[in-house]
Amino acid sequence: MRSEEADTRPGTVGRAREVGGGTAEIPCFVQQASPACKGNVSDETPTLIHEVMCRENLTAALRRVVGNGGAPGVDGMTVHDLKAYCREQWDRIREELLSGTYVPQPVRKVEIPKPNGKGKRMLGIPTVLDRLVQQALLQVLTPIFEPHFSSSSYGFRPRRSAQDAVLKAREYMADGRRWVVDIDLENFFNHVNHDVLMARVARRVRDKTVLLLIRRFLQAGILEGGIVSPRVEGTPQGGPLSPLLSNVLLDDLDKELERRDHSFCRYADDSNVYVKSKAAGERVMASITQFLEKRLRLRVNREKSAVARPWNRKFLGYTVTLHKKPRLKPAPESAKRLKQKLRQVFRVGRGRALLRTARDLQPIVRGWVQYFRHSDVKVTFEKIDEWLRHRCRALIWRHWKRPKTRYRQLVRRGIDPERARKSAGNGRGPWWNGGQSHMNQAIPTRTLRGLGLLSFLEEYQRLALSR
Repeated sequence: MRSEEADTRPGTVGRAREVGGGTAEIPCFVQQASPACKGNVSDETPTLIHEVMCRENLTAALRRVVGNGGAPGVDGMTVHDLKAYCREQWDRIREELLSGTYVPQPVRKVEIPKPNGKGKRMLGIPTVLDRLVQQALLQVLTPIFEPHFSSSSYGFRPRRSAQDAVLKAREYMADGRRWVVDIDLENFFNHVNHDVLMARVARRVRDKTVLLLIRRFLQAGILEGGIVSPRVEGTPQGGPLSPLLSNVLLDDLDKELERRDHSFCRYADDSNVYVKSKAAGERVMASITQFLEKRLRLRVNREKSAVARPWNRKFLGYTVTLHKKPRLKPAPESAKRLKQKLRQVFRVGRGRALLRTARDLQPIVRGWVQYFRHSDVKVTFEKIDEWLRHRCRALIWRHWKRPKTRYRQLVRRGIDPERARKSAGNGRGPWWNGGQSHMNQAIPTRTLRGLGLLSFLEEYQRLALSR
């Protein structure tokens, strides 16, 4: 960034005072709405950038950005500072956006572990002001692109979800398509070709100011270790606009699959095509790989992609049984990731009451069951419940600490004194004792329920009854 620009960017012109959360106070752009807004009379012909700058659109974008919260970008400004900053600087920001001179700041690089524990996923966190502009763009662009997207695309779209994609996939399998072409794109969000993407955006967006603004967001540098690196490809996850742009690019893949009359489901960069034979699957894999790499310039991860039976693969956390009418169930990897998350809660809970740990577990239990509520098999929920009760009893054993305390607590809970003495002094660790009969008898399931521990199976059955 040039030095003469630096003093006009957020975080460098006298930091805005913090005004707190909520959306009661609206910045000055309410009074400075563009000609495209309702109720404004002007001889100027409205363009798409004026729709972006419309008062109602900006107000809605501000609410969404403040409501979403999130970490600050490279300038350190928080969402609570945004409204005050806009009041002070909106004249300049508005002029830059309308004239096409607005330059986004670099994104802050953040790496998070991938769900499978192999490698890390890169996020690019824009500044809150850039998130506001991106959100305003998103709200205007979504109605332009959304009607033209494929009905087999489910990711980041209104009134569509991952569960919808999984249910549709089950339909394909029940219809006799018992082979899946599982296409994995290698670091998709990091390898999007900007020219290819912008060519597809320009098919429906004619406003050159908007096109220039989108490209500048794509090319905004990445700040890492105090050094800003230019970005020549990719659209890192972290900004509001990134999901829509990914759908715009991959819509070409959807249209190609539809042209070939394939049965498929796509959720963001996860694409599954369902066919009736392995030979057909291998032909589809070869032709679609060529299409992705030649036409869209994307990289297919050949190690993770495969033509296989659906019950040997997972899709959006689910897998299926091999019945003629497949039954959905959580994939083993999903249960494994859940246990890793629960272990973190128990690790924190070593120094506090089980009542508080059980309370911390409740949103995790409800959220996981809510996502997997379409499962047709309950055995996974039963096994996780057994594991969870084992963990709780092990935590209680750890809390009792000394053999004398363990003896006293076991006797108090109805264990024969001689048996309690042997159990308290067995020298084994908490996990071993948590699974033994003396702890199962001393701490029955009803006791754990009384402490607030939720059951995965009971939550699943409750949701199943409400379907």
